[in-house]
Amino acid sequence: MQERLQKLLAQAGYGSRRACEDFIVEGRVRVNGQVAIIGQKADPARDRITLDGKALPKAETLTYIALYKPRNVLSAAEGQDDRQTVRDLVPVEGHLYPVGRLDFDSEGLILMTNDGDLTNKLTHPRYGHEKEYRVLVARRPDEKQLAAWRRGVVLEDGYKSAPAEVRFESTSGKGAWIRVVMGEGRKRQIREIGMLLGLPVVRIVRVRIGTLRLGTLKPRQWRYLTPDELKGLKGGK
Repeated sequence: MQERLQKLLAQAGYGSRRACEDFIVEGRVRVNGQVAIIGQKADPARDRITLDGKALPKAETLTYIALYKPRNVLSAAEGQDDRQTVRDLVPVEGHLYPVGRLDFDSEGLILMTNDGDLTNKLTHPRYGHEKEYRVLVARRPDEKQLAAWRRGVVLEDGYKSAPAEVRFESTSGKGAWIRVVMGEGRKRQIREIGMLLGLPVVRIVRVRIGTLRLGTLKPRQWRYLTPDELKGLKGGK
């Protein structure tokens, strides 16, 4: 049966459909020796589909793993240097990619999977999946600072962050833990907002992606998702 190439690539474990569309645009995908184009369909049972000259493998068994990414580990499937990546922490065979990337110096929940459709659903802005963080700031916030964070803050590049749920949780020395729930995730956004509000961020721990929670996992620990957790991710926010 014919399917769009980006869907076939995603099902084979090469990332989200959006990422696979980029492979096609870059001319890295061929069907029966001819460079593929966006929108093209193929039948993996009849057509020879290649990416960078390598034949598309049969679709892998779909795998879903919750991982506690520690600090100083890259949220990447492959490293660009000698730094450790989240893929290094999960000794499971096959293509696995991180969903919900975290900064190098942030920690917490990451989903590792080869399900390109779910990756697209969890990362595409139009689906608005929430992400929840525990954030340690160096100073105790006042209500004015928390209210500004909730409304949205104009970042240095002129972008205004979307409204977020922000609440005080507990004191910690001269600082405090706050809880932040947001539906977007620009690079280093929490740290930049904290800096602009006079609340330097010391630590960020992500505890939830959509309906999936970190639970009792400790740094570097991982586990397979339960059927109920997978159902929650696929069926709701």
